[in-house]
Amino acid sequence: MHTKEVPLLIPKKVSVITLGCSKNTYDSEILVGQLTANNLLYTADASKADTIIVNTCGFIDAAKEESINTIIELAKRKQKGKLETLIVAGCLSERYGAELEKEIPEVDHFFGTEAFSQIIKSISPDLKHVLLGERSLSTPKHYAYLKISEGCDNPCSFCAIPLMRGGHRSRTMEEIVKEAEVLVANGVKEIIIIGQDTTYYGLDIYKKRTLATLLEKISDVEGVQWIRLMYAYPAKFPLDILQVINDRPNICKYIDMPMQHISTNVLKSMRRGITRRALEELMNTIKTSVQGIHLRTTFIVGYPSETEQDFEELCDFVSRGYLDRMGVFTYSQEDDTYADILGDPIPQEVKEGRKETLMKIQEQISKERNINKIGSTMKVLIDEVINGEYQARSEFDAPEVDNEVYIRSKTPLSLGDYIEVTIEDAAEHDLFATYD
Repeated sequence: MHTKEVPLLIPKKVSVITLGCSKNTYDSEILVGQLTANNLLYTADASKADTIIVNTCGFIDAAKEESINTIIELAKRKQKGKLETLIVAGCLSERYGAELEKEIPEVDHFFGTEAFSQIIKSISPDLKHVLLGERSLSTPKHYAYLKISEGCDNPCSFCAIPLMRGGHRSRTMEEIVKEAEVLVANGVKEIIIIGQDTTYYGLDIYKKRTLATLLEKISDVEGVQWIRLMYAYPAKFPLDILQVINDRPNICKYIDMPMQHISTNVLKSMRRGITRRALEELMNTIKTSVQGIHLRTTFIVGYPSETEQDFEELCDFVSRGYLDRMGVFTYSQEDDTYADILGDPIPQEVKEGRKETLMKIQEQISKERNINKIGSTMKVLIDEVINGEYQARSEFDAPEVDNEVYIRSKTPLSLGDYIEVTIEDAAEHDLFATYD
């Protein structure tokens, strides 16, 4: 009896390229988790993939440019027959999908944010359902981001996030705590709280700001050693979280609070809902309520109404040393935002010059404070090994954006170890230590 051979179907290898912020990282981890849970073959190496999903960022010009350039390069790869399917998702696709579809026809599918089920069904049409709660970490296994909400209700004039991600939507406390428990059970030691505005948490579903209660519940999860709060909006800041930070040793004495500017005139045009005086009072309250707390912020320079006097006011404020960590963006004009009608009158070279000036002021402050830490002992978390040297962070530093501690050790250390080190030397953004 002769049996006809049936060719074996080789499963597609799927890869996800993530661009942008930690919120995008979180979304990609959910997507990869669902891909693998549904028995789709995932590879972290995009060069080996038959299908690539690009999770784009559309927040500012530089991020949009990076996203578009990435898509174009992959489109060229597809033209050469080296890629079977190209899928574009995320913020840029949410906002400009129709335009991109006309400009880059090589893309097979465009999806917006959180379109996990549609993406998976486009790859595997026979899929009957999408599993919930699946996630595959792309960070080192000892720390993970935990998104507590989606979207934003703040009316900031420069920001297109509400246009791309919609209004604020809190997750339930039960859902968040359950995810925290799963993360810790899988070896995560540091949980980094993220959202478009974490201080707004609970106002939609609990009718009041309940971030303090949520922090307590996450802090109660057995095994979590550090909890870090990011994206805390300063207007209507919930002061009750300060007591929780003070009382709970596993909550880092660290708050990331994007201020965007300090000039009241600029803040008013930005529709930030706060003045310089109120910002300074808030920072003083935070510093006096939680001893040793470190504040991180971001500023925007080159906003359309920012005068030289406004910028000098910002420089003067930064030079006073209120802040421990700082990032600076140049203004990016965004379609359909409130500030769009103001145009973009400040030349890019002026914006870049202001950014450099502001960063140099903060660099000097950071260097002085780091030098003052020489001889002190601090607890650090080992993040990675680079050329035989261990790279670590203190509780005052978030991954990717803040200071690092470089350690030489005769004793082998493991990633995710917490150790006590004595600081021996310092630079603007780095500390150096030896561990015996």
